[in-house]
Amino acid sequence: MAMDQAHDDAQMGFLDHLEELRRRLFISAAAILAGGIGLFVAKDWVFDIVLFGPRNPKFVSYRAWCALSHAIGSGEALCVDRISYELINTTMLGNFSAHIIVSAVGGLILAFPVVIHQVWAFVRPAMKQGERSAARGAGLASSVLFMLGVAFGYFGIAPLSLQFLGHYELGDVSARIAVMSYVKTVASITLAAGLIFQLPVLIFFLSKAGLVTADGLKSYRKHALVGILALSAVITPPDVTSQVLVSLPVLLLYEMGIWIARRQDKRRAS
Repeated sequence: MAMDQAHDDAQMGFLDHLEELRRRLFISAAAILAGGIGLFVAKDWVFDIVLFGPRNPKFVSYRAWCALSHAIGSGEALCVDRISYELINTTMLGNFSAHIIVSAVGGLILAFPVVIHQVWAFVRPAMKQGERSAARGAGLASSVLFMLGVAFGYFGIAPLSLQFLGHYELGDVSARIAVMSYVKTVASITLAAGLIFQLPVLIFFLSKAGLVTADGLKSYRKHALVGILALSAVITPPDVTSQVLVSLPVLLLYEMGIWIARRQDKRRAS
């Protein structure tokens, strides 16, 4: 009877965890859906101002580049005065599909703080008191880094990529780009940048679990540099300026991760 009681208690504990997981997933999905619906309704603002913003020569990033160009004595070299490529739709569902994708990705971006809070709330009860104290603020840090990454991708990487790819000349072929291709490019870049900026948080938890150390990260710094440059080449146009622009903040994040790992090493040694 004692064994049966223990089995029932374990079963109830397992079912309770499943119920808690279901609740957290439901809240996360509801937040993403709410954000997506809001963006779906605000279609004109989302597309005309946000998504198609990098197609406007007066976009804030282009004006900043132009100011930098004048400041360093390069004249109009970095200024963008025209956008020559066209966006077209070649399928019946093209515009609607683009609307759905933008709303879904945008909903995920807006709901990320809620999603990460739900993940933390689910994991937190299983942690010891000391681990909870050490990881306090991790959810907020993750949300802030994600939003910074999204902003960097949208204002930094996306305009560079669009300018390079949209104006890349090949004979007398005119650039007429499908709207879905444009949407996927902007969405993938911004979302990928947000996820890349989670590197310090990932290193924190890995170092907390003892899987990485500051000395280990230092020893692989050269390898990390090569990997970061390769990643930059994948998500940016194939020019040195874009790759350096993307690599610098990621390298800073890696160095931040080394500092975080060093603090965890000191705590384990004390």
